[in-house]
Amino acid sequence: MSPAGPAGSAEPDRQTGPGRRGGNDDSAVADRIRTNLEAVRGRIRVACEAAGRDPGDVRLLLATKTVEPERIRVAIEAGATLVAENRVQEVRPKYEALADLEYERHFIGHLQSNKINALVPYISCLQSLDRTSLARKLQKRLDREDESLDVLLQVNTSREQSKFGLEPADLEAFATEVSRLDRIRIKGLMTIGLYTDDPDLARPSLRDLRELRDRVRQLNLEGVEMDELSMGMSGDLEVAIEEGATIVRVGTAVFGERELPG
Repeated sequence: MSPAGPAGSAEPDRQTGPGRRGGNDDSAVADRIRTNLEAVRGRIRVACEAAGRDPGDVRLLLATKTVEPERIRVAIEAGATLVAENRVQEVRPKYEALADLEYERHFIGHLQSNKINALVPYISCLQSLDRTSLARKLQKRLDREDESLDVLLQVNTSREQSKFGLEPADLEAFATEVSRLDRIRIKGLMTIGLYTDDPDLARPSLRDLRELRDRVRQLNLEGVEMDELSMGMSGDLEVAIEEGATIVRVGTAVFGERELPG
């Protein structure tokens, strides 16, 4: 796993050269995406078998920050069903460009309260709920539109200051408070594991999320489900699966190195 990108990034960034290609290059890129996608699925199957888990219990989420819609389309047409963005400004344009396709859309980046209205119509799950002020404003917006939204509570289990997320010690109180907001449906937890080149060094921060999930379950909060653990990325998905991940977030291993605007 590569060193950290910007604070709170759910898949580290890497910068590359030109973004758009044509002709045979487009075909080669599409072939590479399909090949990479199948390779990641294979990694998930092998990891599940090694952990004694059913591969059907682990979903692959494609982290598509800065990835062009044309490339996302290739992955969806190859069977990807779950896609997530980190940046609010990318959500609507990609939603519109891919509106003819069936897939599930999540948001995994840090969400500012003033961008709630620009985001909520285009996603089915917010994986990064981490503060009361955001939860209350989200509840207000959902109530006004007579809607509900699935969320995961983001926890900073690696305790790195560069990352967003709840302190582990605050999770139970936060889950209790959010459970009283009837428009917000808590489905589980999310974390960004320790940034390290050695996946085993990330293991404690991933294991902590599973143990925190178990503690919240014991609260028996009405309307709260703790079925989802979103953790693990391109470099440490095997360890995450061993520790109980139900969603692994992969970008680089499918789309290649990120193409960042100059």
